[in-house]
Amino acid sequence: MTGAAQLPPNGRSLRGSHGPAGRPDRPRPAVGPTTVLVIAKEPVPGRVKTRLTPPYTPHEAAQLAEAALCDTLRAVGALPARRRVLVLDGRPGDWLPPGFEVRPQSTGGLDERLAAAFADSTGPTLLIGMDTPQVTPQLLAPAVDFGAWDDCDAWFGAADDGGFWALGLAVPDPGLLRGVPMSTARTGAAQRARLTAAGLRVRDLPPLCDVDTADDADRVAAGAPDGRFAATLARLRRVGSR
Repeated sequence: MTGAAQLPPNGRSLRGSHGPAGRPDRPRPAVGPTTVLVIAKEPVPGRVKTRLTPPYTPHEAAQLAEAALCDTLRAVGALPARRRVLVLDGRPGDWLPPGFEVRPQSTGGLDERLAAAFADSTGPTLLIGMDTPQVTPQLLAPAVDFGAWDDCDAWFGAADDGGFWALGLAVPDPGLLRGVPMSTARTGAAQRARLTAAGLRVRDLPPLCDVDTADDADRVAAGAPDGRFAATLARLRRVGSR
């Protein structure tokens, strides 16, 4: 997907001046300094959330993946981001809301794909995945709002499994990701160490649980019961209990 991003209504600010004859101007979009990237896979059965199978079928796992992606995109859509970009492995579907550009993921290992996502961005950039549907605009706000990059070069969100769920760079340097060992219990520590070794001033976002296993899904849904992910999980449980 290419072209200028469109801010959804909940991404607008009500500050504003008055037009002729004291008539209020239409609300103007609040645009912060940060581009937000969401790296994701198209929710296709057998290609996403394979560690949820069993107990869930591949089609059920894909439904949970789509719900997680929708919750994530909804949170990002409510942010005062400069741009919103979905870096997608696959094709967009009717789950994609307005206001997002779409770029294809590059090939290679995860470190190369993350590096390429940053390489295609300019200015302060925050990257998150689709595996944390409990994420909220309030949780992301420190890395996106005005002043997010004052005395700060990087934002880092650790994952409970030892990885990371968010990475923000004031200057998107892909070399800060290439060669970091991915999908290990030390990935997060290695990535954060890479940042500090480069002399970057790093601020931390709260740690979150990635949804990889059925236990993770239960935990995340319990912590964010009002989201689409929790509703989808509850529906699948009801179906499975019949």
